[in-house]
Amino acid sequence: MNTTSSDRSADLQAVITQLCIYPVKSCAPLVVDQAVLTDQGLDLDRAWMLVDAQGEFCSQREFPRLALVQPQLRHADLVLRAPGMLPLHLALDGVEGPTRVRLWDEALDAWDMGPLAAQWFTDFLGVPVRLVRFDPEVERVSSRKWTGGETVLNQFSDGFPLLVISQPSLDGLNQRLQAAGLPAVPMARFRPNIVLAPAPGHTWQAHDEDRVELLRIQTAEGLVQLRPAKPCSRCMMVDNDPHTAERSPGVLETLQGYRQDARLDGAASFGMNLMTVSGFAQTLAVGQPVLANLKFG
Repeated sequence: MNTTSSDRSADLQAVITQLCIYPVKSCAPLVVDQAVLTDQGLDLDRAWMLVDAQGEFCSQREFPRLALVQPQLRHADLVLRAPGMLPLHLALDGVEGPTRVRLWDEALDAWDMGPLAAQWFTDFLGVPVRLVRFDPEVERVSSRKWTGGETVLNQFSDGFPLLVISQPSLDGLNQRLQAAGLPAVPMARFRPNIVLAPAPGHTWQAHDEDRVELLRIQTAEGLVQLRPAKPCSRCMMVDNDPHTAERSPGVLETLQGYRQDARLDGAASFGMNLMTVSGFAQTLAVGQPVLANLKFG
């Protein structure tokens, strides 16, 4: 990476090593080389979601097997595959009818994806569920408590449009797991959108993503600026193996031993939720350089 005056003024330099989109909330990711940054996060991220018979959202917390549902984008379709199931094809621009759903404490208008999608997921999970699509006319706003009063939109994410984690943060956790006699875990456990690693010749300490003012990313179209908003609180989902859907305790307990965050009422944090300051409609890509300055005070 070439050094410029703006590079030299940065406290930290990193590079994007992975981009992930989760088209269906709680299902497996699409690992992509590039992704368009919209005003609701990466394009198609958490655009679909499962709900139960009462319209309440479903996730890996109740159904770890959702981790086994693999998405693929093909032309105008989203194709979903799962063990023992024929592929399910969803038209990217197709919905069946309006519905009402609940995500955490929010009631939202959404679009039902129809009986075929509902039956596919019902057969796979063994309980009646429906697949819904986010309504683009709905403005779902992230907590202004964490955005400084700014309006930050997202789709069916837990609360914020983007999540970043650095490789040194995962390395630090894995060192603790292995010291406790537990196996190392992959980044997939934590479902980030953006994974960072130190730029060649530079240092990025574990959890430096928690301590920066802005992430500045130079794209082909211009400058993207992302601001850390809220530490990502962790739950039992980090104990789900994304490859087997089996639960193995130890990861959450280990995090609670060194990552309890008073800002989250003592919950363990891992990763940082982001809000976009500038750069909507630009394309993030693996390999792009990231500059940041540490926040003090």
